[in-house]
Amino acid sequence: MRKYEVNVILSPNLDQTQLALEKEIIAKALEAHGARVEKVEEWGVRRLAYPIAKDPQGYFLFYQVEMPEDRVNELARELRIRDNVRRVMVVKTAEPLLSKA
Repeated sequence: MRKYEVNVILSPNLDQTQLALEKEIIAKALEAHGARVEKVEEWGVRRLAYPIAKDPQGYFLFYQVEMPEDRVNELARELRIRDNVRRVMVVKTAEPLLSKA
């Protein structure tokens, strides 16, 4: 199992119930693909460097997870097909270097 950061940008036009539903769906997708969530950061609505789907803003969520390597692409594909998800990026985190003693 490797450590990954799963970055998701949602539509900024979601109300609280829709936002809660999207977070729940993301959590279920992570669990279904064997990911163990270590940390969740929620940045809220932020301005984007360039508009995505004509929205100058997006709702940012960052998950630090540990999951099998062979499930990463399936997870990203499943998250991308949601209507309210604007971008998904899964990044492999660097492993600490071992020092020779």
